[in-house]
Amino acid sequence: MRGIEYRGLTRIEGPVVITARSKNVGFNEVVAVYDRVEGRRLGRVVDMSEDWTAIQIFGTTTGLSADEARVEFLGKPMEIRVGTGLLGRIFNGLGEPIDGYGNIFSSTCLDVNGLPINPYARIYPRDFIQTGVSAIDGMNTLIRGQKLPIFSGNGLPHNRLAAQIVRQAKILNADESFVVIFCAMGIKYDVARFFLDDFERSGVLANVVIFLSLADAPSLERLVAPRCALTAAEYLAYEKNMHVLVVMTDMTNYCEALREVSSIRGEVPSRKGYPGYLYSDLASLYERAGKIEGSTGSITQIPILTMPNDDISHPIPDLSGYITEGQIVLDRELTQRGVYPPVAGLPSLSRLMKDGIGPGMTREDHKDVASQLFAAYSKVKQIRNLASIIGEEELSPIDKQYLKFGERFEHYFLTQKETENRTIEQTLNLGWEIMTELPRDELLRIKQDLLEKYLDPILAQKQPFAAVPQEVL
Repeated sequence: MRGIEYRGLTRIEGPVVITARSKNVGFNEVVAVYDRVEGRRLGRVVDMSEDWTAIQIFGTTTGLSADEARVEFLGKPMEIRVGTGLLGRIFNGLGEPIDGYGNIFSSTCLDVNGLPINPYARIYPRDFIQTGVSAIDGMNTLIRGQKLPIFSGNGLPHNRLAAQIVRQAKILNADESFVVIFCAMGIKYDVARFFLDDFERSGVLANVVIFLSLADAPSLERLVAPRCALTAAEYLAYEKNMHVLVVMTDMTNYCEALREVSSIRGEVPSRKGYPGYLYSDLASLYERAGKIEGSTGSITQIPILTMPNDDISHPIPDLSGYITEGQIVLDRELTQRGVYPPVAGLPSLSRLMKDGIGPGMTREDHKDVASQLFAAYSKVKQIRNLASIIGEEELSPIDKQYLKFGERFEHYFLTQKETENRTIEQTLNLGWEIMTELPRDELLRIKQDLLEKYLDPILAQKQPFAAVPQEVL
């Protein structure tokens, strides 16, 4: 029977309290726990048996008494109030307004855990998103409805890159602008302030919904914050037919909170202490992106995760790579050489790129240009390794040309200003100019008719590159 309070707790273990199990309690059900001075704390059911129920408190259990505490099972999962009034608002990790304007005016409440989408109802993503960043548009294209994470490390400019994508992202040949859902989990205040200031300065704040669970918030709140954000995104995309871009940072903090809760519950740890269900838990978040039949809206995800010790084989980036459709990997060596954005050419990829580029979508030469740049840069890496052993003066003339190509590629194609918004035509044209550093018979991945159409006119009027500034060498 709902609404009945149960007095007393069996025991308190950190943020988890154990009580005698009541009848008809459901997993993930919201629970209100009251202390001796009538202070109300919300929690949710995380485990149960025939004799007890484990409740995870969103916050601290300081001041709770096992004998005097009262527990009320509310008979519903955790919900968030949704409506068009979400836009321009700031919420905490539990979906509660923290901007001083009170609740939004809406009677619609949705379960933050979402509903599973029938795979048959999904529409294959094919619409090219122009981010204005050559390293992404040219070689690791973002597609509407895709989930494309940024793999970074401590101190790398992943936040600057994410903010630039939010400012500049648009669907080519369409007038609709993106609505942005920004979800912060366990990040410092200055990082959150950077995003808020950037949204305000660029004029997109009115189309942004912000969920903040900062570093000083209860760690368990981080587990709910992305689910609240994605629930808001699903409402705006599938009910209001909007194009939604979801930026979630930092997924590593989310996984750390998951490991903490798993340890408190006494679960058997898996790789590096993370629970064995880390893969399925991450999938429950990532798989909420996409396009479905019956709605013209879409959800595109850009999760950001910092790889511990820059280790791409760490469980968090490793499992994320399996679930998502590629990754943008930031390179510390490129950052140290002054390259921004420091997108690593070889480990980065977009698995949906092939279906969103080409004639009618970007340009007919896009696939060939991207393939040739990738192959040539891969050879540059091999030659640099060889030069480190035998010395650059011992390299063959063609190898030295590849080294020059690599230098031009990094400092003209990859490098651009944070405020520079390149069109896909500018990116591809720049790629052709870079390839003039290589002999024509080395461009084996490009069709002959495309060479005649795009390369020959550049060679006919080729101007030498300006000297690369010493500060970026």
